[in-house]
Amino acid sequence: MTRIAIIGGHGKVALHLSTLLTGEGHSVTSIIRNPEHAADVAATGAAPSVLDVENSTTAEIAEALRGHDAVVWSAGAGGGSPERTYAVDRDAAIRSMDAAAEAGVGRYVMVSYLGAGPDHGVPADNSFFAYAEAKAAADQYLRGTGLAWTILGPGALTDKPGTGLIEVDPSSVGSRETSRSNTAGVAAAVLDLPETAGRTIEFTDGTLPIAAALQPPA
Repeated sequence: MTRIAIIGGHGKVALHLSTLLTGEGHSVTSIIRNPEHAADVAATGAAPSVLDVENSTTAEIAEALRGHDAVVWSAGAGGGSPERTYAVDRDAAIRSMDAAAEAGVGRYVMVSYLGAGPDHGVPADNSFFAYAEAKAAADQYLRGTGLAWTILGPGALTDKPGTGLIEVDPSSVGSRETSRSNTAGVAAAVLDLPETAGRTIEFTDGTLPIAAALQPPA
């Protein structure tokens, strides 16, 4: 059994993920900001842990992560003000990476998005710009850490039923949609695949079973 902490535990992807992981026999701690969300998290089999990572220090986050084997960042400001987007999606995410290292949690999985990076191409006057900038900075910081990291880049998220089938060369398919359920399936799979450490995996819904699609490139 692996002990996994999910930051942003009440998000839709996170709720799918905690259900999958607990069903596989893993011990899951879901870190949430709002105590009113504890029952939803507990219903997935995860243990809710209330911590506002936006306003927590590295040491406080490290204390919450201590004793776990892996951490999944699935939190986000969810739009709104650019200031809060930077505070959560960049600054708090980076603190969580430092906290994972401080707590001795070596494995770190980041839920990012398809096309993230310094060359994201989002215009500065677009409402998505702050998020794109924040994720680019967080992902880049993670790549520079000593953590065993994997960055996931799902396409535009939907609530369509999960098929367990994905495409890891999104440029070869017309649709850039990815169901939240499939995104959670990929996150669960990489946690069981140490060989995915050090990889950025961009994907959409597709036709290959997740395990097969995640095999390293030849």
